[in-house]
Formats: sequence, C-alpha cells, structure tokens
Amino acid sequence: MTPLVSILIPAYNSERWIADTIKSALNQTWPNKEIIVVDDGSRDQTLASARRFASETVAVVSQENQGASAARNKALQLCQGDYIQWLDADDLLSSDKIQRQMEAAEKCESKLRLISCEWGDFLYRPMKARFVPTALWCDLDPLEWLLRKWEGNLHMQTATWLVSRELTSAAGPWDTRLLVDNDGEYFFRVIRSSDSVQFVPGVRVFYRASGPGSVSSIGLSDKKIEAKLLGMKLQIGYLLALEDSRRVRAACVTYLQTWLRNFYPNRPDLMQEAQQLAESLGGRLSLPKASWKYAWIEKLFGFGAAKHTQFYYNCARSFTLRSWDKIMYSLGVMGYPVKKTVKY
Repeated sequence: MTPLVSILIPAYNSERWIADTIKSALNQTWPNKEIIVVDDGSRDQTLASARRFASETVAVVSQENQGASAARNKALQLCQGDYIQWLDADDLLSSDKIQRQMEAAEKCESKLRLISCEWGDFLYRPMKARFVPTALWCDLDPLEWLLRKWEGNLHMQTATWLVSRELTSAAGPWDTRLLVDNDGEYFFRVIRSSDSVQFVPGVRVFYRASGPGSVSSIGLSDKKIEAKLLGMKLQIGYLLALEDSRRVRAACVTYLQTWLRNFYPNRPDLMQEAQQLAESLGGRLSLPKASWKYAWIEKLFGFGAAKHTQFYYNCARSFTLRSWDKIMYSLGVMGYPVKKTVKY
C-alpha cells in the first residue's frame, strides 16, 4: 500500500495565510495524505477559515492557547501517517515536495533516514523567495550535519523535513517549555536519532519571514531569553552524548558565543551560566561587540544602547520592506523567483 503522509499544521492568528497553506498541502501530488490543522486558541478568524476546508482529507481541531509546541503535539497525537510533514500556517510547499521526498525514502531500506530539501524566504510574494544554498544542502551523517549547523550558524526551515513514523517516535514530543527555537531543539533530537540525512535537490519550501515581531524572534523578552538558554543547554547535552571530542566541544563553545549577545548586558546571571558552561567545555566566551554600524553608539553609551538601537532599526527596516512588498503583492506584481548559488 502507498504510505500515508500526515501534513500537520499548527495555527495561531493566521487567518490571512491559512487558506493558502492548506491549499499548498492539498495540492501535493502525493496521493495518500491527511491534513490536520490545530488552531491554538486564535483570536481572529483562523479557525473559521480553516474549517472551510474540512473534509475526509482535512481535519480541523481547536484547543485553548497553549503555544506552538503544544499544538504540534496535539496534531501528532491525532495523525495516523507513516511519514510526518510539518508545515507552519503561513508557509508553502512546492506541489511535488512530498512526492519527490517519498520517492527518495522508498528507495532506502532504513526507516531512520531523514529527508530534507531546499528552502527560501519571502515576505508576501512567494515568487520572490530567495534560495541560498548552504553547507547543509547535501547528504550528511547526523553528527557532521549538527556540527556544520553550529560551526556556520546555519539552519534548515521546519517544513523542509520529511520524517518517518519511526524517527518521530524515537525523537519524542515537542518541548512545551521552549518559547523560542523549539523547532531547533526538536529536530536536533530527530537528527541525532537518524542514521543519515538525505538532501533532495530541486524540491522547495517557501518560508514566510515574519520579522522581529514573530513568535520565533527573541527580541528583548526575558522569558524567551531564558527559554533560549534552556534549549541551548539541552542541545549541547545531546551533542556531547553523540560524541565528546575536541571538535564537538569547540562547536558547542562557538554556539554559545553566537547567541551570547541575547543575554548581554541585561542578564548577567545567564551570562555567567553560559560562561561556566563554555569553561567546562575547555573554552571561554568573549563579550559581544556591536557591528561597525553601531560601534560609535557602543563607544559612547555602551553595548546595551547599541543593541537596543539595532533592534529598533531592524524593526523599522522590516516594516518598510514588508510594506513595500505588500503593496507590490496587492498590485499583482509577483516578480520572479530568485536563486543564488554560493561555493562552500
């Protein structure tokens, strides 16, 4: 029998995009699929919009607001699929995404192989998505994949993965404590449980970049900052359990250094915790420095002022870019897909 693929869509206040996302799932050329939408207590018309698609193929359920991880766990409890496709409520899949990845999966005897693909980000117009290859866009063993991720500060978008039921069971549920980077921590567990990661070129996921105000943005929130460090500590523990080598420890220290600016200077307690962890790994963290654009602010008023200035500048810049793209979208100026190639 043709394996069943479950497309799982957590949704919160996504009325503007949920219809396009569900259509993207329905348009998959893979014939045997189920779509489960879990509305996480939206305060807009997300639930009503999703229910217009309810059918034998599309199940729509709702729950009180508990966060994205809880909504994903609910969808996982309800699904029956042999393979799992995660899809956020504002993202899109190319029509052959699941078909092409399932063809790769069925050629492999192991159910522990994890399948990935290309992804590009956009604002309002999917045809303007930017697809920029990285060192993760190839076949890799799990340890090498994870090391490259931290060494190069890289990531793969949630919807790129196609995960077998066996791998999903091995990874366990989403961690509801993590307000940010819950997908990073979850797929770290998926990857470490896999026996290999296979990349399928030419298959695309379209990721809608939500800007500084998105759920995934850490910003200046203390709760998100604390959740970020918790997620980091969990993932460092996972990696050391795979291999405790000089390269692994160095990658862990690099990972801590990359994200240290989120804790400095407002949370000296978390700074100290991160420094102690780095020292236990044989490294030492240096104080973050502002980029050249904000170096003069740091010199005059300190890193905190430079950090705040950069945050609010990025918010304003994001608003301007999104407003312009929204105007072009409303005028029907769709543009053409952008594909950049880089050497690595």
